[in-house]
Amino acid sequence: MRTGVGGALLLALLALIGPLAACSSDAADQDGPRPSGSSGSGDAVRLPPVDAAFDYQLGGAYPPPPKVRAVSRDRGADPAPGRYNICYVNAFQAQPGKDAARWWQREHPDLILRDQKGRTVVDEDWQEPLLDISTRGKRSALLKVVGGWIDGCAKAGFDAVEPDNLDSYERSKGLLTADDAAAFARLLARRAHAEGLAIAQKNTTDLLERRRTIGFDFAVTEECARYKECGAYEAAYDGKVFDIEYATKDFTAACRARGKKLSVTLRDRDVLPAGEAGHVYRHC
Repeated sequence: MRTGVGGALLLALLALIGPLAACSSDAADQDGPRPSGSSGSGDAVRLPPVDAAFDYQLGGAYPPPPKVRAVSRDRGADPAPGRYNICYVNAFQAQPGKDAARWWQREHPDLILRDQKGRTVVDEDWQEPLLDISTRGKRSALLKVVGGWIDGCAKAGFDAVEPDNLDSYERSKGLLTADDAAAFARLLARRAHAEGLAIAQKNTTDLLERRRTIGFDFAVTEECARYKECGAYEAAYDGKVFDIEYATKDFTAACRARGKKLSVTLRDRDVLPAGEAGHVYRHC
């Protein structure tokens, strides 16, 4: 899900921040150290190919175009044979739809974020209840649920996991912080690496400087060209970036400026399967 602007300012700082990030001690540290071999070096996990044609299939799985080498699909779908497969997990919010919200209300009502009046805090754009990552205890309880989904991605044969809505703290009405998000993301990274999966940072340039302490291996971004963030991701992840643009002009600009360094894909905003009216797919 799209995050706010701010990535352009990081580009000039990453060279200074990067070497220090691995030694920093932020709130994420309170949930334990990152496991050895999970720093994004590729020693324990299979990293994605650089500048490989990519297809974003969250709206439904379909046979990828012949040149596609990497695919992202929802955790409920099967991996695409012969491709690098990324498993999408809505890790910081509930899936859209009333059924998902009811499931959380029924099974884990204490893990839904609520305001001071007890009302559920919702991402208004997608009507998704936010999950409560505000304390170590809540994060630990949520890991039992979301971690189980990550385990399922590994068992299904995916190569990596893409936990979405890392930036949900920005929509939490001040109830969550970037430190909370980094702490939970670190737990997810540990779980993914333990299962042999690489893990992607999804959007959220504000947490780029913490990528090493969290344990992210690569990035999946939305509209980095539109928000002028591509350079920051490129510098942070040495080109291991899958960017999805939803407007032709942004896609064209990204291809012209970054097409030989990043994997840039044009998709329709509903990421519809091939064959459905409105489906759009192009790659630089």
